[in-house]
Amino acid sequence: MRVEPINCFRPVPERAGRFSAPPYDVFDDAQARAYVAEHPDSFMAIDRPETAFGPEQDPYAPEVYQHAVQLLDARVKDGTLLKEERPCLFAYRMVQNGRAQMGIMAAVSVDDYLDGTARRHEQVREEKVADRKRHMETVTAQTSPSLLIYPDQPAIDLLVGLACTGEPLYDFEDEDGVRHTVWRLSREAAVEAICETFKHVPCAYVADGHHRAEASARICLEARERGEHGPRDAFLALLYPASAMQVFAYNRVVADTHDLSEQDLIAALEGAGLEVGEPTSEAITPSEQGTVGLYAFGSWRSLRFTDVPDAADDPTAALDVSLLQSRVLAPILGIQDPTSDARIQFVSGVDGPAELERLAGEQGVAFSMFPTSVEELMRVSDAGLLMPPKSTWFAPKPRSGLFLRRI
Repeated sequence: MRVEPINCFRPVPERAGRFSAPPYDVFDDAQARAYVAEHPDSFMAIDRPETAFGPEQDPYAPEVYQHAVQLLDARVKDGTLLKEERPCLFAYRMVQNGRAQMGIMAAVSVDDYLDGTARRHEQVREEKVADRKRHMETVTAQTSPSLLIYPDQPAIDLLVGLACTGEPLYDFEDEDGVRHTVWRLSREAAVEAICETFKHVPCAYVADGHHRAEASARICLEARERGEHGPRDAFLALLYPASAMQVFAYNRVVADTHDLSEQDLIAALEGAGLEVGEPTSEAITPSEQGTVGLYAFGSWRSLRFTDVPDAADDPTAALDVSLLQSRVLAPILGIQDPTSDARIQFVSGVDGPAELERLAGEQGVAFSMFPTSVEELMRVSDAGLLMPPKSTWFAPKPRSGLFLRRI
């Protein structure tokens, strides 16, 4: 892998906690507006500039992106953001519920993304790529990292550990109780050693931020068509060893039962080859692969897939999220395209079963999933295949706005 230090703007330490924000895509429109209303000086106002306009405003209009530029310039002028003196790597540690994970903030070659060294596993949505591309081009910066995981490399762990013995640059706790600690790695020998060691990493996997990576790649290719090379040849990434990652389920909620009664729904599930458990008032959170929790008509039931394909033959078809889509969501509930159907929404497993019950209400259907594993993600990516949308939820998530890589 080709990894390099970054030139960036970043917040001054005393304002980092207040200025940084959750990733732009963890919120829907209403949630983003509420967050900006509560945190008006946060980076979310720049990352989601449409929140400054009324709901009738086209969020993709030029004036919306120009507003992001105005806010970014204002944060530079008022001293919130400063320009890093030299290209650096940054060690980024997050601790949640006593569990720590350490990664490296760097720039990764777009060519690694294009040639499959940095492997994707998820289909992108064109409107989301276009939005991030327009945002990056207008503010002339990559403002949020893509999250990449790589096979464990003890040499990298050792180098990073040695570099993080000094005073951290940032150290704060966010509103969700996650502690974020960042060290600046600026010594030339340390930076060179880490970058050289990454050259021995055979591949990495885009775990989160597919749309940001794809947008960066398209900006790079357009620049090359004009004969331009430089910062756009790489994209901002936070790289973690695979063993450090924690994956949660990505659950599903369908707005209605597709005109099926409870009896008809159960019969259809059994007809599709699923084992259906008895109704219970206790929430069901799957404890093993091949099982799903179903909430409908005010009760929970356990579901178990039978006749599961061999993952060695088709790693995508064997995923629980794929089996649910092919055997339940499409043929029984009519969700043919989960990327565009307004009847389905995806809910982080971090939120718990109570949120699924609330969202399903009296008319809907909720499915609690067993988490897709990192190993499954790698298997699918290595085969050159793609997972269904929203197959994984990685947490905790890095803050946006801590590193603005100018392009």
